[in-house]
Amino acid sequence: MESNFVDYVKILCRSGKGGRGSMHLRHVKYNPNGGPDGGDGGKGGSIYLRGNHNYWTLLHLRYERHIFAEHGGNGGRDKCHGTDGKDIYIDVPCGTVVYNAETGKYVCDVTYDGQEVLLLKGGRGGLGNFQFRTATNQAPRYAQPGEPMQEMTVILELKLLADVGLVGFPNAGKSTLVSALSNAKPKIANYPFTTMEPSLGIVGYRDGKSFVMADIPGIIEGAAEGKGLGLRFLRHIERNSLLLFMVPGDTDDIRREYEILLNELRQFNPELLDKHRVLAVTKCDLLDEELIEMLRQELPEDLPVVFISAVTGYGLDELKDVLWTEMNAESNKLAAITTTESIAHRDKDMTRFQEELADEGEDEDIEYVDEEAIDDIEDLDDFEYEEE
Repeated sequence: MESNFVDYVKILCRSGKGGRGSMHLRHVKYNPNGGPDGGDGGKGGSIYLRGNHNYWTLLHLRYERHIFAEHGGNGGRDKCHGTDGKDIYIDVPCGTVVYNAETGKYVCDVTYDGQEVLLLKGGRGGLGNFQFRTATNQAPRYAQPGEPMQEMTVILELKLLADVGLVGFPNAGKSTLVSALSNAKPKIANYPFTTMEPSLGIVGYRDGKSFVMADIPGIIEGAAEGKGLGLRFLRHIERNSLLLFMVPGDTDDIRREYEILLNELRQFNPELLDKHRVLAVTKCDLLDEELIEMLRQELPEDLPVVFISAVTGYGLDELKDVLWTEMNAESNKLAAITTTESIAHRDKDMTRFQEELADEGEDEDIEYVDEEAIDDIEDLDDFEYEEE
C-alpha cells in the first residue's frame, strides 16, 4: 500500500509570458487621423510558494507533474490593456526546501504559515504603439512583444520542523516515548524498523507550555552506505534545535552505540554535531538503581543523561525538564534555519534525489509542452492598417 507520507516531489513549473502590445492606428470617419491607440499587453502570471500549516506532507503535489501560470493577454485597439495572467500559489507544508532539479542548487525555502515566496516571475506585457508617440513620431508603427516566460524543474523536499528530534537504533523505544509524552499514535511493535515514516507529537509541559518532538525511522551502523533505511529520513532533524539520542538500557555498551549514532550523523551532515544533545537511556524498568548508578559513571560527563522508561513513566518528568532547559539555552538559539553553510553539503547532490524518486516511480522524463515563440519587435510590414 502506498504511503501517505511524501517528502519529495519533482515538478516542472512555468510562469506566464507577457502579452504583446498592440500596433493600431485609429481611423474612423469622424477622426480619420486619430493617431496611435494600441494598448499594452497584460502581465504573465507568476508562481509562488505559500506555507500552509494544514499540510504536513507533499502528497497533494505528488501527481502535479506540470504547473503552468496563465499568459498575459495581448493589447487591443482604443488603448485597451491586455488581461493579466492569473498567479498560481502552490501550498506547501512549513519546512519545505526547493532545489533546482537541473543543477541541484538551493533555490528557496518556506518556513512559516502564510509565508509567500516568489518562485518564477511572470513576463511583463509589451508596450503598445500609443506609448511610443512623440512630437516627431506621431504615428509609430511598432509595438513591443511581451517578456518571455520563465521555466524551471524543481524538487520540493520536506524537512519537518520540530524542537526535539529523536535519534536511535531500531527498537530503541522512540515511538513508545512519543506516544507516552504526546497524543501521537505511531506504530509500536517488537521488531526492527516498525517506524517507516516520520511522525510529530506535541509534548505538553508546565504552565501550558509545549514543544514538538519528531520521531524518525531508526538508523543502523553503516546507514551512510545505504544499510537499513539509509539516511533518507535524517533530513527531518536538520532543523531541530535539539537532538535526543536514545539507547536501550539493556545494550551491551551504551557509550559505543551513542558513538556509532554520532558518527552516522557526522557522515550525513557535520553541522548536526553543533546542535545540543541529550542522551536518554530507555527501558530502565529492567534495571535497578544500583545498576543505573554504575552505568551513569561510564557515560560521557559533558552530555546530559536521563534514565527513563516510557512504559512505566519512570524519569519522563525529569526528561522533559532537561529537554526544556537545553532547548531554551542561549547557546542553542538558531540564528537562521537555512544558511549558505548549511546547504553547502547539499549542492549538486542530485544522485540521491534521482534514486529516491526512481524508487517511487517519479523519475520519468517530464514532457515539455511546446509554446509559440514570441516574435521580435514588429516593423511596418508586419501590420495591417485597420479601419472602423
